[in-house]
This record gives sequence, C-alpha cells and structure tokens, in this order.
Amino acid sequence: MPKLVDSINNPEDLKNMPIEDLPQLAEEIRELIIDVVSKNPGHLSSNLGVVELTMALHYCFDFKTDRLVWDVGHQCYVHKILTGRRTAFQTLRQYKGLSGFPDKKESPVYDPFTSGHSGDAISSALGLACANDILDMDRKIVAVVGDGAIGAGMSFEALNHAGGMKKNILIVLNDNEMAISPTVGAVSKYLTEIRILPLYKDLKKEIHHVLNILPIFGKPVENILEQLTEAVKRGMTPGQIFEDLGIKYYGPVDGHNIPLLINTINRLKPIKGPILFHVITKKGKGFEPASENPTQYHGAGPFKLHNGKIVKSSQAKKTSYTKVFGDALAEIAEKNKKVIAVTAAMPDGTGLTAFRDKFPDRYFDVGICEQHAVGLANGLAASGLRPVAAIYSTFLQRAFDQVFHDVCLQMRENSVVFAMDRGGLVGNDGPTHHGTFDIAYLRHLPGMKLMAPKDGRELKLMLKLAVDTEGPSCVRYPRADIPDEELDLPSQSFSWGEAEVLREGNDGAIIAYGAMVYPSFRAAEILGRDGMEVAVINARFAKPLDKELILEIVRTHPIVFTVEDHALAGGFGSAVLEMLSDEGADVKKIRRLGIPDKFIEQGSREELLRDLGLDEGGISGRFMMEIEKLGIPMPVRAARHR
Repeated sequence: MPKLVDSINNPEDLKNMPIEDLPQLAEEIRELIIDVVSKNPGHLSSNLGVVELTMALHYCFDFKTDRLVWDVGHQCYVHKILTGRRTAFQTLRQYKGLSGFPDKKESPVYDPFTSGHSGDAISSALGLACANDILDMDRKIVAVVGDGAIGAGMSFEALNHAGGMKKNILIVLNDNEMAISPTVGAVSKYLTEIRILPLYKDLKKEIHHVLNILPIFGKPVENILEQLTEAVKRGMTPGQIFEDLGIKYYGPVDGHNIPLLINTINRLKPIKGPILFHVITKKGKGFEPASENPTQYHGAGPFKLHNGKIVKSSQAKKTSYTKVFGDALAEIAEKNKKVIAVTAAMPDGTGLTAFRDKFPDRYFDVGICEQHAVGLANGLAASGLRPVAAIYSTFLQRAFDQVFHDVCLQMRENSVVFAMDRGGLVGNDGPTHHGTFDIAYLRHLPGMKLMAPKDGRELKLMLKLAVDTEGPSCVRYPRADIPDEELDLPSQSFSWGEAEVLREGNDGAIIAYGAMVYPSFRAAEILGRDGMEVAVINARFAKPLDKELILEIVRTHPIVFTVEDHALAGGFGSAVLEMLSDEGADVKKIRRLGIPDKFIEQGSREELLRDLGLDEGGISGRFMMEIEKLGIPMPVRAARHR
C-alpha cells in the first residue's frame, strides 16, 4: 500500500488530504525522519516533537506568501519534507546535501532566513510584520520559538517591542520543557506552572453564568466583584506575563492533536495584534529511546532502528578535546576551590557534566543566554573566583560586548577563562555553527590572551596556565578527537607567548596554530619524502605571539607558511603579518593558509579541510606550488627524488 508521505511534494498536497488522514501522515513522517537520522547524524528529538505542529501550520497558512520563521531552526525537518525537499531528505546534513537548518539558498520561497542560532525569530518576524504595513502587504507572519529560546534576552526584547507595536504576528511557543538539556530558570518554572494550571477562561465562564442567573443580585454583584475578579485573573490566568507585555495569550494546547491545532490556529488567524499560542509537545515523540532520553538523541545517530542503540564508530575509543577539557577542569577544581564552571545550556556539549555532578554548588547553567553567562562570570571573577565559561566559538559571538565591557575592560582584576569549544570547522552543522571568526573578534581586545593546543596534553597545560594567571584568556579547541599520533614528546610546561619547534628544516617553515599543527607536521613529512626539509613550529599562542622565534624563522627560511582553521581575515596569519610589518621584517616570505572570505557549508570536518586545502595533502601541495612559483631552487636531494 502506498505511503501517504510519498505523495507529499508541496504544502498543497498536505492541504488536499482529509483531516482524518493527517495522524497517519504524521506517523509516516516520523518514520522517515527516524530512518534518515539513524544513518545521518542529526537533530532527532526536537523534530519528532513538532511533527503535528508543523503540519498544522502548513495546513492553515500559505507560506508561499505568508512567512514562517523558526527560532534556531534545528527543528525544521518536517517543514523541509512538506516544502518540496522530501526526495532530497536522504542527503540531510551531508556534504553538498540538504542543510539541517533553514537555508535561503535551498528554498528562497519557504525559508525566509538562514538560521541556526537562538533568540532571533521574534525580532525577525516583527520586522516582517512592520514591513507588511509599510509595503501594504497582505501576509501572515508566524514565529516558532522553543521554551529554551523564549528565555533568551533577545526574545524578551522582541516580546517587549511587539507588545508595544501591536503588529499582527503569531508567536508559537513550542514548549517541550527542553532546550538541548532540560530548561532552567524562572521562565522555565513559570511555563511549568502554566501546564498544570486550570484554564482560567473556563472558570471565568462558570462564575459569570452563576452570577447572571441570580434573580436580583446577579448583575450588581458581578459589577461589584469586577476588581476582585481581575485580581483573581492575574493570579490564575495562564500566560499573564505575556498579557502584561501587551501580547494576547492562548493555551496551553496539546501539540500532538492535529484537529485541535488546526481548529485553534484557524480561530487565531483573524485576531489582530501580537498573539502567543502556547503548545505543549513531547520531545522524541514516536520513538521510545528518544522520548525517554531526549538529550542523548538531540543530536543523534547513527543508531539501530529496532532499539535506538547508538552505533559505535571506529572512532569510538578515541577521546575528544571536549572530554579532555571536562576531565581536566574537574581535576583542577579538586585542588582549586575558587574554580567555577559556567555554561549556556550546553553541559553535555561542553563536557561539563562531570564537573556539574561533582561540584553542583560551583556550576552555573544560565540557559541559552551567552551574554548573561559572560556577565555572570564577570561578577564571579570580580569577587576573586576563577570562572571558566565554556561556550562554543560561534555562540560566544553573541556575547562580544560583554567580553569587551564586562571582562576585558576590567583588565587584570577580572580573570575569566573562556573555554572555547568548536573552534574551527565543526562539520555537519554547517555555516551557522563553524567557529571560524573567534581569533579576529578577540585578539584586538586589550588584555585578552589567546591560545590553542595541538593535542590533549597541551590542552590540559593551557587550561591550568589560564586558571593560574590573572586577566582574561581564551583556550580554543576543535570539535574533534585528540590526534592519534600525539607527538612522542615529554609533557612540559610553557610560559605565555612561548611557541615550540617540532621539526627542523632549512628549505622552508610552517607555523601552525592549534588543530592545524598535526596536519602541518604530516605535510612536512610528505615534503620530506620529496627531499624538502621543512621546519614545523607549534605557535601555541595567537596573542601574545612568540616574536623572537617567528622573526628568527622568517630571517632564516626562504618561505614561511602560517596555517590555521580560521578565517584568513583577522586571523592568526594576519597577526603574524602585522607583527612582522611592525618589526620591519620581510613579509614577502609569508604565505597564509586558512579559510577564505566566504561561509563554509556543511560536511564532515575531514571533507571540509580537504576542500579548503587544509589537510596534509593540501598543505604540502600548496607549499610545493609556491616554491615553484617563486623560482626558489629545489634542493639537490629533492631534484634527485623527482
């Protein structure tokens, strides 16, 4: 028997289905998502939770002209399936395949914005609503926001503005009690109270009915009790906080009841002004392993379809930089009682679960609020503590002003350590999540120190150095496993701005930063087999640079490469060039390898590095090409090997 989902090529196909067939379609969409994500790692739990909600929105609106804005956007899989991308869904999050987030290039009609970060949907939707009035456009504007994202500062700024502007906008609050991990804070507790609160409107209707059937005193009593009723309302009405902001609140409603959702949305459509529609959903619905452990299946796969068991890859026995960081911080905190851990809704992703379980009183999860996380760390540091803020590179961008104003401006008195995970290319999450701009946006801040380890042992040493030193600092490391071939060198301490020579050679040199050290070392070995003896320097620091060593390397070598997994503009190579220029050195010898001036799409880290010429083959090939281009004589031994 043909599946209903196979007939869905656009939203019109959905609208042509009888409502009674939609629950079956929902189950088939779930099966498709589970099947694809079991092979292609992706966001499973959140998407299983919004199947009926997404279907209802597309059933009630025409998003060819209306606009649907997703906050974050990782829960957009159903939306993609319904909007002409079903057949391409098998390529989800793969190299040159379908993005795991809304993408304007992929669907200019149905994806008004390319997104991947939290808190911006209401602002963008309000802008669209304002444009409706200015341009005299007749379209409905819908924003879908999770209960984790609703607590973000930008969301509340937009709610405040929307309530005052009175523009026509429907804000759908998708409440599943989770961000990536369980939501935290007062907003989360408030929404929990709404879920268990009896519906005030039903109670109000009954009170009015009883009062009005009283023969003499009904109406007068009702008038007399109006103020009391208002007081009761403020205490019992679900969503009163939104009502107080000037936004009409409706809900909560079962987010898995399609007929109820369709009926409610159709009744809300003609209402003027900003509306918040509160929908209760279950993360992981329809797949028991994901519903029982939604955090594990937030970014799941590959896994076995019959039992959900995660399939261990050949890399399973390897240790990630994230794991090394988490274990090292917990170890440091054992000896240093002033060490505090701060995360923005990412305890698992940043490796802080062990710290949280061991030192709950010294652990702070602030929710999806990076600006607040940095401000909180400021206050902790000002009191003499040593906060370590573990935040992804791409998400620290959201708190740039706080890094400047609340941390760096305080100088030595404010010792905040930024443990910046996901520095560089992160893989299949794509351009919204690559951490390729952090060196540029941090190194110009006075007092900030930047470092990146070549391996796990160096990460531990850098973390200890940062915690033991006054002033702000940042340790940058990739979403990757520790290199297999950790160089067989003794683990030794080092001081600020001290690089190390890993390989000697007179035919050229490579100065590599962080995760690019090992690919550069392997590239030098490839060149060595061609007779080229190339020196390799582990820079360790982007700020302060090891001026003395770099100047000596440039003076004594005919060509010098800098290699980084960061944007070339403003990155490590730029820092080296600036320093050499200031010192009057020969900058013509420098060649920079890094990420060009463009956004990088999704793909595995290995695929992307290869594409960008940042793997060992790309580095060695570029080195040889530059040698030939400059007409630098090849060593006799190299010529003999050709």
